[in-house]
Amino acid sequence: MATLIALDHPSPVGDAEALRKACQGWGTDEKAIISIIGHRNAVQRKLIRQAYEEIYHEDLVKRLESELSGDFEKAVNRWILDPADRDAVMANVAIKETIPDYRVIIEISCIRSPEELLAVKRAYQNRYKYNGDEINEALADSEADILHNVIKEKALNHEEIFRIVSTRSKAQLMATLNCFKDDHGSSITKHLVDDPADQYLLALRTAIRCINDPQKYYEKVMRNALNKAGTNEDALTRVIVTRAEKDLNEIKELYYKRNSVSLDHDVANETSGDYKEFLLTLLGKED
Repeated sequence: MATLIALDHPSPVGDAEALRKACQGWGTDEKAIISIIGHRNAVQRKLIRQAYEEIYHEDLVKRLESELSGDFEKAVNRWILDPADRDAVMANVAIKETIPDYRVIIEISCIRSPEELLAVKRAYQNRYKYNGDEINEALADSEADILHNVIKEKALNHEEIFRIVSTRSKAQLMATLNCFKDDHGSSITKHLVDDPADQYLLALRTAIRCINDPQKYYEKVMRNALNKAGTNEDALTRVIVTRAEKDLNEIKELYYKRNSVSLDHDVANETSGDYKEFLLTLLGKED
């Protein structure tokens, strides 16, 4: 059961005006701030922020940051944020600590509902732009060296690998992987080989391949599904039905370049009946 005692308030505009008044003059009226936002739920707080910005053309969060200080300022500003945005901020702060506090990431990942976690991921991307096309070349070069040193020491489960692979945008991570290849003569996946039964290394290599070149990754999935002993129908079906409306033509071209035979040909040879006809139809094979 929640502890918040949320009170009815006259209007978001009234609260916005009261907060503005509390921040003006010769000193901040901290008690007034507490009496207002300390009794407003998430929906009410969001409406107050919107009203404040509409009236005063100013971000209430930034205004409170400038008026308050210390732990009180941090608590107020964490509280006034939308819950998903709040979690995003706390996750970013935890990651950037000198010694990252991964407990915060674990708490958010394990305790939030799937819907809440999705909202946090979106808020994190929007706030910190880790999903964009921006690339920091110096960072890419630096983190390529970090990865090389960790791998050289055979510390393949090192937390730095987790941090880099899990927190960088695709564009940034691809830049890092390219730096690694340029500086050290081969792709990072060539170095992530140890025990073939090591599921962690398999997952790590798969994640890097999916991020770095999805079409090349899918070509290899298809090749393994068709050319190893016994056709892997599940893998074959998975790639064709998920990529037929996206980039399957490019995957077919890569397959031909790699194998000197068309994907249509191999699918026709390794499948039969209605299943074969259906897959060839999705592959764009005309009768």
